[in-house]
Amino acid sequence: MTFHAPIANIGAFVAAYAHSDFLGKLVILSLVSLSVICWVLLVQKIWTTRQVVHISDAFKKAYFLNKEKLLHLDLDQLPRPKNARVPHPFGEIFKEMKAKTVEILNKNLYFSSQKEAQVYLSSEDLNSIESHGLSTISSETKRLEKNLFVLATIVTLAPFLGLLGTVWGILIAFSELGAGASAASNTAVLGGLSTALATTVLGLIIAIPALVSYNYLKNEIKQYSSEMEEFLYQLLFTVELHYRKADVS
Repeated sequence: MTFHAPIANIGAFVAAYAHSDFLGKLVILSLVSLSVICWVLLVQKIWTTRQVVHISDAFKKAYFLNKEKLLHLDLDQLPRPKNARVPHPFGEIFKEMKAKTVEILNKNLYFSSQKEAQVYLSSEDLNSIESHGLSTISSETKRLEKNLFVLATIVTLAPFLGLLGTVWGILIAFSELGAGASAASNTAVLGGLSTALATTVLGLIIAIPALVSYNYLKNEIKQYSSEMEEFLYQLLFTVELHYRKADVS
């Protein structure tokens, strides 16, 4: 069985564009441009988010296998994205956490009266490391949310552009009806109505997937932020276990 509906639908939009005036054509072209931007960004963000989650799971497993030598691990020894454009939040958290811990341990060693003695981390040191880790999480979350505002803008803008085309098309149709019922005016009336209907449909076709994808991505990033915090506190627990001096009563 052959289905002709999609071709017919595309033909209807092409016909509506052909019969539109300058403003109608401009609105339709703007909506088509928004649709292209929406789908390119949607596919790119979903692909990136999935890659980030996949590499993070692999990184966490590798960390648990080597957590006993936390400060001796090099980031290059652990899993990392094959594509340099893919963010690596867990790797950034680990790198910043390790650098901050080593910095504080070196400072404590420098000020220690016994240079050969084991250096420890105080509660203030651990709080400082935690704050630095949370700051890294905030930066990585913003990086993952980059360009999401474009989807939010499309969700609002597309229906308004569609509404503009609708009102303009109806205005053209009624203006031609008021001018008389000639063959030219009938063509203009049909063009105005087709512009109104086409822009309405286009606006909704663009806004609905943009809204769904925006909410999906925001929820995925929110959940991933919780996973980043969990990973941070797992690192903190390992650091505290190895370098915090036991309280002696």
